[in-house]
Amino acid sequence: MRTVKPIATALVFAIFHPMFVFADAPDPDPLRFKAAFEKFEAADKADPPAPGKVLFLGSSTIRLWKLEEFFPGLDALNRGFGGSHISDSVAMFDKVILPYKPSVIVFYAGDNDIAGSKPAAQVRDDFKELLEKIRAVFPECKVIVIGIKPSVQRWAMWDDQKKANRYMKEVLDKDPHGAFVDFADTILGADGKPKPEMFIKDGLHINDGTYKIWAERLAPLLTDAPKKTEKTG
Repeated sequence: MRTVKPIATALVFAIFHPMFVFADAPDPDPLRFKAAFEKFEAADKADPPAPGKVLFLGSSTIRLWKLEEFFPGLDALNRGFGGSHISDSVAMFDKVILPYKPSVIVFYAGDNDIAGSKPAAQVRDDFKELLEKIRAVFPECKVIVIGIKPSVQRWAMWDDQKKANRYMKEVLDKDPHGAFVDFADTILGADGKPKPEMFIKDGLHINDGTYKIWAERLAPLLTDAPKKTEKTG
């Protein structure tokens, strides 16, 4: 009689057993951004930002956004740090969110999380933790999340990115001061794939033309946001 090999039996158990759960990927060390945090602290010391600004936070898609150019007059502050995961903003909440007492947060992250082998459910859980930390201190702060974008370089990850977007939107839909915006349609072409002309040469980071479109799409959500001519604190 032919017997099933132990490895095959374990595999079948892992796939079909209802109690089997895939482990989350480990969070990277947020202190890899120590230089960026020190730069933020130095800038805050040299010119202390007034509370109530629009805080742009997240990974390189935020860091590379020229706020002065694309949001003229908006009382905004850029605290993006490239390569970051959502878990980094959670871990460094006291450095990148709490001191600024923002009235609005524009957030983009999750792209690097998926690229770092984190499943969509872990992205959701990290984002939920971040939102809970925000709400514990700033219950009425408007939180605008930009969905993970499709890209040429990471096109193979798009299905997982879409799933993470859906999960984050579900979390935000339950928040009275939350908004989820999906700009995938600005990047995908008629063939359903990312248009290379929307990116810089690396096929991952969007170019100024795409930032302009995104800023125009975001503008209606920022009509009540503080302007530079207003007193914000």
